[in-house]
Amino acid sequence: MDTIRQGAAAELWQSLVREACTRCGQALDEAQESYLVFVLLRHQRDGHLLARTQALEWLEAQLRVGSARSDALRDAGDRCLLIAGLFPALAQRRRVSVEYFIDLGRGAYQGVADSGRSAYADLFAQLASTYHQLVHTLRAVRGEPVVSLGLHRHGMLH
Repeated sequence: MDTIRQGAAAELWQSLVREACTRCGQALDEAQESYLVFVLLRHQRDGHLLARTQALEWLEAQLRVGSARSDALRDAGDRCLLIAGLFPALAQRRRVSVEYFIDLGRGAYQGVADSGRSAYADLFAQLASTYHQLVHTLRAVRGEPVVSLGLHRHGMLH
């Protein structure tokens, strides 16, 4: 029964991500789309997502070694992505900007890329470089109009 629920949940998240891309006029490649769906599935039941302090988790990840470090950085990057994309009001409540979560998450993904195996490193380097695009997609999943996203950098909407 869990397989059916997971399959149905994966299809639902994939559909929502694809619709969001269409609404905001951007395309994710297969790796980006798959990873974003994976993040949404992995954290859909995370009741503590908004209670965590991401900077502390990032710092704790720095103290680890090997795959434990990569996994902890990945988790910090994933959570920052979800907060920046789906729960931007949390940044205001914590008196930081959404860019704070974006920069922290992108840095966490880059840390995974810098210490990971070849294919894993390539994926996370790509995710780090397109982090704004992933946040933009999640904002569209949330239903925010494209013009209100405010994710402009260097004259380009990411």
